Amino acid sequence: MTYQLRDLKDQVIVITGATAGMGAATAKELVEQGAKVVLNARSKTRLKAMVASLGEANATYVAGDCSEPEISRAVAKAALDKFGTIDAVVPNAGIGMYGSILDYSDEEVNRMMRTNYEGTVHIIRACLPTMIEKKAGDIVIVSSVAGFRGGGDESIYAGTKHAQVGLAGGLDRELREKGVRVALVCPAGTETEFAIGAGRTAGTPVLASFLRSEDIAFQITTILKQPRSVRTHIWTLWSINQQS
Repeated sequence: MTYQLRDLKDQVIVITGATAGMGAATAKELVEQGAKVVLNARSKTRLKAMVASLGEANATYVAGDCSEPEISRAVAKAALDKFGTIDAVVPNAGIGMYGSILDYSDEEVNRMMRTNYEGTVHIIRACLPTMIEKKAGDIVIVSSVAGFRGGGDESIYAGTKHAQVGLAGGLDRELREKGVRVALVCPAGTETEFAIGAGRTAGTPVLASFLRSEDIAFQITTILKQPRSVRTHIWTLWSINQQS
């Protein structure tokens, strides 16, 4: 018997951190699967370019910082105004820095927590009422393997990812009876602008051995395509060359 995966055609999916790396790859993969996407990131210029490449019939955007509740609410409203519903949300926006806990400024510490954790909370809160009303939906939080065991040079970042892991576990128990599934995608190092901006160097052998954004996009799409009778939760990914 052929296993029946869900068809994502016309599913409306909100993605934060959508203009680069894993977010951009996920948006592209989902549109190729027939979904409609609602994109959020800080750069309006890059968002407009993303929508143009994906097709205005398939995508819309709201520029701004999703850690601000009013921006997250505007993203959810844009989804409803353009496509009439919300079927899934992929909180993906994140920042990270490497170094000792004493290396960061107060603002850098606060910005990591706001972006990585509060941004996740607020976009979920904005999108969730529509999914609860339908008794169907998916939340796929993009976290990190650092959410289970942080490295010695990423303590603050790992703490924000642990917070996402805890949030996902609680939401899974809270929402499953309401028809909303909660999954957590936790990749190891991935070759993205994020990794380079956090202190890795483009073109180095270490970065070249990392996962690719498309690896994570495929996993997110696979989660969303599972039959509604199936609930998955934690997905961890490493490249074949990475050590856990």
